[in-house]
Amino acid sequence: MNPIAELTELVNHFPEADGEALYTAAEHVAREATPEPYHRLLVHEHHMTVTMEAYHDCSVDVEVVESRFENDLYLRKILLRNHATNDVVQFGLVRFNFDYVTAAVKAEILAEKTPLGRVLIQHNVFRHIDLGAIVRFTAAEGLCRYLPMTVGQQTYGRLATIFCNGNPAVDLLEISSPLESSG
Repeated sequence: MNPIAELTELVNHFPEADGEALYTAAEHVAREATPEPYHRLLVHEHHMTVTMEAYHDCSVDVEVVESRFENDLYLRKILLRNHATNDVVQFGLVRFNFDYVTAAVKAEILAEKTPLGRVLIQHNVFRHIDLGAIVRFTAAEGLCRYLPMTVGQQTYGRLATIFCNGNPAVDLLEISSPLESSG
C-alpha cells in the first residue's frame, strides 16, 4: 500500500467532529529530505516515546483522547505530553492487534496510563519497529485541536509498524508538534 493510502486508512478510523479534516495536505517526503530537527525525531526505528523523551530532556505522559475496539483491533487517539510542562509534543493514532502480546501487556495498554513504547519496553516484548514513511502535514482545524499549531502551518510525522514477537501488531501515525527548523 502506498503511504498516503495507508495514512488515509488509519485516519478514517477517527473521523473528526462535524466532518472537520485533520489536515488539508499530506505529502510523502523522502527520509533523506526530511529537515532537522524532524529528521532526528522521526527517521529511525525506535519508539517515539524514547525519542521524544531524549529530544525534550523529560519524560512524556500519555493522554488517551479516544479509544475503542473495532472487531479484534484496539484503536486509540493519543497525545504525548512533556511531563515537566504538560505541553503536547506528539499526536498519534494507534491500531493494535493484541494477538501478539501477553495478557499483562494488553491489560497495561488498556489501562491507558503509560505510553505504548514504555509498556513494550518494560515488559521486554521482542519487537522491531519498521519505519514506513515520513509525511509533511499542513494543518486543518482537526490537527490544530490537538497540537499547538494554526491552520495552514506545517509539521512532520511518520507511519510505522511495530512487530511484536515477529508479527505486525501495531500500526502507528505519529505527528510531532511543530518545531523550529535548524536547516
